[in-house]
Amino acid sequence: MSEHVLITGGAGFIGSRLARRLVGAGHTVTVLDALIPQVHGNDPFTTSPLVASLDGVAEIIEGTVTSTTDLERALSGATAIVHLAAETGTGQSMYEIDRYVETNVGGTAKLLDLLTKTEHSVTRLVIASSRSIYGEGSYVTEDGRLVYPGAREDADLAGGDFEVHVPGEGSLTPVPTSEDALLHPSSVYGITKHMQESLVMTVAPTVGIEPVSLRYQNVYGPGQSLKNPYTGILSIFSTLIRQGKDINIFEDGLESRDFVYIDDVVEATFLATTRPEAAGAVFNVGSGVATSVLDVVEALFDAFGTQVPTRVSGNYRLGDIRHNVADTSRLAERLGFTPSVSFSEGVRRFAEWVHTEPIEGDSYQRSLDEMAARKLLK
Repeated sequence: MSEHVLITGGAGFIGSRLARRLVGAGHTVTVLDALIPQVHGNDPFTTSPLVASLDGVAEIIEGTVTSTTDLERALSGATAIVHLAAETGTGQSMYEIDRYVETNVGGTAKLLDLLTKTEHSVTRLVIASSRSIYGEGSYVTEDGRLVYPGAREDADLAGGDFEVHVPGEGSLTPVPTSEDALLHPSSVYGITKHMQESLVMTVAPTVGIEPVSLRYQNVYGPGQSLKNPYTGILSIFSTLIRQGKDINIFEDGLESRDFVYIDDVVEATFLATTRPEAAGAVFNVGSGVATSVLDVVEALFDAFGTQVPTRVSGNYRLGDIRHNVADTSRLAERLGFTPSVSFSEGVRRFAEWVHTEPIEGDSYQRSLDEMAARKLLK
């Protein structure tokens, strides 16, 4: 059956590709997006490739999820919603608290308020949650027990001890985190994503809407913002490599993340939007593979065919986690989907695309200076 899908934040990295995937499968798409300069530049309808990619694909409504008027207009005719609109970035969230809460939590509340109080045709609501709601995620003790450590202590980090500890336990080993793991975010961003998910999964069923939550890991690939310093380390390090500048590797470089390629994320989201089997479920969306920051740097050097000096500095950001990798078995069992793009192949495709883009300015350093001024970067 053909759906009319509203994608909030639909002109972004994930949303624009998802729109094209949905339309290619015979669905209709409306996009609601604030088109912020940090992502799209100052003249998005002229200069943003993401916006241009939606030409002839979807109706674009420039507006924000914090406006009831904008939401009402965008909801007209929609039978499904993919709610991607959010302020992103763990570091920035720790000092832009009101803005993150207003957009992520307040915008979701406004959307749900409309869905409970107005006539509409929406039967499914997919929320873009995040791996950040797990905090440090899952670890096993030396005797094989599963534990969920809290945030690392500033005193330990300052002393160069970057590992995760639980009082009374010896060394811990990170393991893939399942959807049933304890939720205890360690950043404002993570808290807002947890609240978004909780609101959607609680409210939607009460008004006859099927909720689906997707806990995205670290999404990367062609099309991600190279202007936004909070997009992720692949964009940041790529820009530094092209500028010939040194790379400062935080902590000891052994901290790891689950990097998942954009095409895999889009396909998982497409299935979550259209497949009956997804109704009411929570899914991790990741590769299921842990990759350290040192490995990221080496992969980028290989992909770009050049190197720049690196420095493992021991710097750290408050609110950052040490490790997190997704258990993706539920996505495979329920929707029959497994990621298809390896990290090495994904980085190669990403680097090929980056070479076609202009070299961006040093907004990354400004973001570090902002965090350091607030004593969040040490």
